[in-house]
Amino acid sequence: MPSVRSSPFYNMENSALFSLIRHSTTTNSTTEKRSSKSSSSSSGGLLKMFKLFPMLTSGCKMVALLGRPRKPLLKDNATTGTIFGYRKGRVSLAIQEDPHCMPIFVIELPMHSNVFHKEMASDIVRIALESETKTHKKKLLEEFVWAVYCNGRKVGYSIRRKQMSEDELHVMQTLRGVSMGAGVLPSPTEKEYAADGELTYIRARFDRVVGSKDSESLYMINPDGAAGPELSIFFVRAH
Repeated sequence: MPSVRSSPFYNMENSALFSLIRHSTTTNSTTEKRSSKSSSSSSGGLLKMFKLFPMLTSGCKMVALLGRPRKPLLKDNATTGTIFGYRKGRVSLAIQEDPHCMPIFVIELPMHSNVFHKEMASDIVRIALESETKTHKKKLLEEFVWAVYCNGRKVGYSIRRKQMSEDELHVMQTLRGVSMGAGVLPSPTEKEYAADGELTYIRARFDRVVGSKDSESLYMINPDGAAGPELSIFFVRAH
């Protein structure tokens, strides 16, 4: 792979990241001709996911049922990605090799939930995380400090979690065994619910593509090939 010398969306001249992005865009060129639509509310993106995925009630009876099997319901090599957060707070990203396993990567993104939902309403969301670490002693997803971009705009910096917070553990345990879905989860405490609003989540399966030791990408798999929002996540380490 060619070296990464700049931020991943600067003029789209970064060939390493562009080759990853092109992997997703060439499969559906018609999306470039979609009409521009403005979201009437911050929950527009989440409502689209409600239509695409099985929606679970706030009581999470279905989550509890799906969480009981000890063996995965879908036996394949797809990676599980979960984006979740309180409506009045920031969203977090968790990546798991299997819904029953602990995440291999957890990070709180510098994006509020309402901003992320608006981006989801645009049908195409590309999140890029760029590590500026110069040494390559760690695996890519073991890096700690990341610059975060969403649809070409730099939104800030984040630090990968060494240990999950209580809220993050609550989400992972509640969704244990759930392969895909979107909805609202019960808050661990009524106090947090009153202060931060509902705890929303989107969980999907992703194709994981390893470009090199310094670049990986995740492409969301829509259920049964159904048309829906395109969500791609890119990891790049600068040289």
